[in-house]
Amino acid sequence: MKESLLMKKDSLWKTLDENEINEALEFAEEYKMFIDHGKTERTCFKEMVNASKAQGFRLMDEVLSDSQPLKTGDKVYFTNKEKALILAVIGSEPLEKGMNLLGTHVDSPRLDLKPVPFYEEKDLALAKTHYYGGVKKYQWVTIPLAMHGVITKENGEEIHLTIGENPEDPVFMITDLLPHLSKDQMEKKMSEGITGEGLNVLLGNRTLKEGQEKDKVKGYLLQTLYQEYGLKEEDFSFAEIQFVPAGKARDIGFDRSMIAAYGQDDRVCAYAALRGIFSVEKPKKTAVAVFVDKEEVGSQSNSGMESRFFQNAVEELLTLQKEESFTAYGRALSGTKALSGDVMSAFDPNYPDVLDPRNSCYLGKGVNISRYTGSRGKSGCNDANHEFLREIRSIFNGKNISWQMGELGKVDQGGGGTIAYIIGNQNGEVVDCGVPMLSMHAPYEVISKVDLYMTYRAYFEFLENAE
Repeated sequence: MKESLLMKKDSLWKTLDENEINEALEFAEEYKMFIDHGKTERTCFKEMVNASKAQGFRLMDEVLSDSQPLKTGDKVYFTNKEKALILAVIGSEPLEKGMNLLGTHVDSPRLDLKPVPFYEEKDLALAKTHYYGGVKKYQWVTIPLAMHGVITKENGEEIHLTIGENPEDPVFMITDLLPHLSKDQMEKKMSEGITGEGLNVLLGNRTLKEGQEKDKVKGYLLQTLYQEYGLKEEDFSFAEIQFVPAGKARDIGFDRSMIAAYGQDDRVCAYAALRGIFSVEKPKKTAVAVFVDKEEVGSQSNSGMESRFFQNAVEELLTLQKEESFTAYGRALSGTKALSGDVMSAFDPNYPDVLDPRNSCYLGKGVNISRYTGSRGKSGCNDANHEFLREIRSIFNGKNISWQMGELGKVDQGGGGTIAYIIGNQNGEVVDCGVPMLSMHAPYEVISKVDLYMTYRAYFEFLENAE
């Protein structure tokens, strides 16, 4: 009887049968291709739009031009600033009664090029950067970096740059001190050993053979950029350029059970949500998946979850379904149930002092539910209601979804947040639900393949079955 009363969470590698494990491994290979091609929010957006079109989703502007009402099973998508995307599968119930929503983000910590980036110092050409999101700055030195971004030339021509991902490409790097001369550096706190203004990317050493006396290395760099791409220094002041870790997603371990890759927070949940809504055909409630930008810096701006993008999309859907009224949007959100798809810190035996083992999630044990996030006394959190959690439990248990409950860490160690509170602020029911992760916000983060697969299954069953 004691055994039947205990809440036991076994490893999925033990409980899944061989067919399910093979499905999980195949799913992981498809995910690795996605994340290799989507290393910025713009490239991730492009990958998702192309995949959505292949699944029969139609751009909302095309649907509007048809002047036809939407019907059950219709698939539409909305785009915003080439950084945010909303997918919807129309349900049989009126949208005003609410929707089943997955909310994720596709931005990740990185190094952005400063507006006036290039300079020369002691025969080296370098670029100034400004880090984006929560990073440990020391993790970004001495690793191969790739340059990604978009630049518009003065004549209006748009140039998309990806340098450092192909084997024949050069890569870039930020230098660090040799240990022989690091006495003073090693006595500093880890947060001070590498400064934000010290994250300067090494770009070149070759000099012009003739001409200017000063800045010959920077001059050679600018000459190369002009010859290769037709770009001038001024063009970079108006560009969106990011440095991210170079290289592809890789399997971890002799058993190949895990994946290491850049940007898995939160593109791993975004991919699970994408595949989840692709599996929905004719739902009872309209199924919606949201992929937004700027979560890592607070969700503001016109491509973040705080923007009007989501509200505008829902209002357009209501209009096409002839559900226009002053209260329609408010009613739709009040009836909405949502999973905020974001990753959660998994228990790491190398750092047990900051984690509560009884209230942590673990790699390999399924999708994680985090009923609240926030800092210390739940500051800035969404705290999910009991009634909604009861429904999530019923869906997951009824569909054999392996789940676990976990917090970010010990109460007084710090904290963090997601987009859940934004959905909650609009009166929707929402809880954080996503993939457990090791080394969150590091240049390379680690997940388990079976957790990814179970998260996809959880998202699909939620979209289909939440009442």
